Amino acid sequence: MSRGFDAFVVARGHALLRFAHVLCGDSHLAEDLVQEVLARAHRRWDRIEAMTLPEAYVRKAVVREFLSWRRRRSSTERTMAELPDRPPLTADPAHELAARDEMWTLLAGLPRAQRVVLVLRFYADMTDEEIAVTLDCAPSTVRAHASRALGRLRAALADRAGSGSRAGAQ
Repeated sequence: MSRGFDAFVVARGHALLRFAHVLCGDSHLAEDLVQEVLARAHRRWDRIEAMTLPEAYVRKAVVREFLSWRRRRSSTERTMAELPDRPPLTADPAHELAARDEMWTLLAGLPRAQRVVLVLRFYADMTDEEIAVTLDCAPSTVRAHASRALGRLRAALADRAGSGSRAGAQ
């Protein structure tokens, strides 16, 4: 039992950690999230390993754990960690960093279910049907969450652009 689990963690552990990091936006919380899920999975690994897609099961457990987590930060300080997979630097690293920081801030402002839908759709490249299976809901619910989340992101970006142009005019 342990060899299969160890091989899974070695092979897919970093991918699960990156996935959790995108979900919660904090590398330390992502580590805690993955550790909690893997500790639970280890106890029943023989059953999980017998499934057709054990990684999908573990990823679903990460999503469920993230959605149900009641832990709150003890301070209002927000730390922004670098992503484990970084794209090549562009001509203006400061602009890239500012854009990434703005996106993290916008994603953090979304309700958890909406954030999970966007991460599963755009980061994990899952279809609405696959997301619905992961979240145990209807595909129409997934589309509604995605639509509302994207609408909120568009509105927030429009507000920021509007306030930025007003600040430049003054």
